[in-house]
Order: sequence, then structure tokens, then C-alpha cells
Amino acid sequence: MTRQEELIRQAQSGDKAAAETMVKENTGLIWSVAKRFIGRGAEADDLYQLGCLGFMKAIEGFDTEYGTQFSTYAVPKISGEIRRFLRDDGAVKVSRTIKEQAATIRNTRNHLTLALGREPTVQEIARQTGFTPEEIAMAETATAATESIQRQSGEDGFSLENILTDTDTEEQMVEKISLRQAISKLPEREKTVIQLRFFHGLTQQRVAKVLSVSQVQVSRIEKKALERLRQLMQ
Repeated sequence: MTRQEELIRQAQSGDKAAAETMVKENTGLIWSVAKRFIGRGAEADDLYQLGCLGFMKAIEGFDTEYGTQFSTYAVPKISGEIRRFLRDDGAVKVSRTIKEQAATIRNTRNHLTLALGREPTVQEIARQTGFTPEEIAMAETATAATESIQRQSGEDGFSLENILTDTDTEEQMVEKISLRQAISKLPEREKTVIQLRFFHGLTQQRVAKVLSVSQVQVSRIEKKALERLRQLMQ
């Protein structure tokens, strides 16, 4: 058993000192989540305290036998506690930067569709806009985009999994864990469509053939999945 697992078990048994030690040792993680919500109607210190509350709930609910990394389990709990407070307070808003990115992506997608005579891949959109593939996914998910958040694997071996494990900074890690957690909670059919589009970069036409449904149905499933992802990440 690791030291962290021992601290978690002690905290779950009512050891306040163990719980306090866990909070102190994970202050950076809690702040990384809290910083995402600065400027949305609450003071930074209040966001941190809410994050600590979510962290304590994560300790209470974590199963050390399950095999999941504690940080992977804790991040959604921390952000969820903050989001609930802001949502109840009516303060959750998509940032102006995200909205501007989404507008640029939407315009670029439309332009490329006309120019190429087909739906562009995310790599083509990235080259035109200068955004990373993950920034494109985040912007379209956050704004409940009705277009694709596809990912192209192609000859470069690019996949969503590569993005989600390429954690350059702690804050980026938090965003990626949240996205991964949200995708895992989708209904199976929606998850399949997102995986085919998001992981493998298939067009809606190709997904329709794989699933033996119409392109219209794929479009509807994808839109519903994107909306659900947006809600799960609030």
C-alpha cells in the first residue's frame, strides 16, 4: 500500500490529521482546478475553499481497491463542487476567449468545407487557425458546437489518447482529465460516435457506414453527445 493510500484510508476512518495532510500535499492540484473559475463571480480564496470541500468528498468516496489514480478521481469532484456553487449562483459563463475561438473555428470549418468540397479534418482546421487540436475540441465542446470535434489519427499516428496523456502543465492535466472523465460518462452509442470522430477522425459519412445508420442520425447523435459533454464539464 502506498503512503497516499494509507493516508486516504486513515482519513476515511475519521483521522483529521491525515485528511489535512492530504489537502496540504495536494494544494497545487486544488489550485489548478480553482484557477479555471477565476473571474466567474467568486473570489479566488472562496474557489479554493470550495475546491477543498470537493477534495474532501473525493477522499470520502475514493476506493483504493479500484485501481484508479486518486488525482483522476479527485479532479471532477473538485471542479464539480465549484461548478455547482457557481451554477446555483448563476455565475457560470463560457469565457470570451473560448467563444472567440469557437467562432473562428466555425468560420474556418465552413470555409474549408466549401473550398474542399468535403468536411475538413481537425488537422486542416488546426493548420488554418493556429489552434491545437485539443483547443478546437475544448472550444467546440464548451460552446455546445453543432459541428464535429473529430480527431484525425492518419499517418502521423495522432489520436485523442496522445493528447490526453501529453500533460505539459498541471492546469492542462486538469482540463484533460475532465474531458476524459466526461467522455467516459456518455451513453454507449454517443461514446462510440465521439470515439470514431474524436479518436479516429472519421467523417460523418464513414461513421454512418460503420454503424449502419444514416448520416442524419450520426449528426443528431453527435450533437446530443456534444451537448451532454458540455453539461458534464460544467
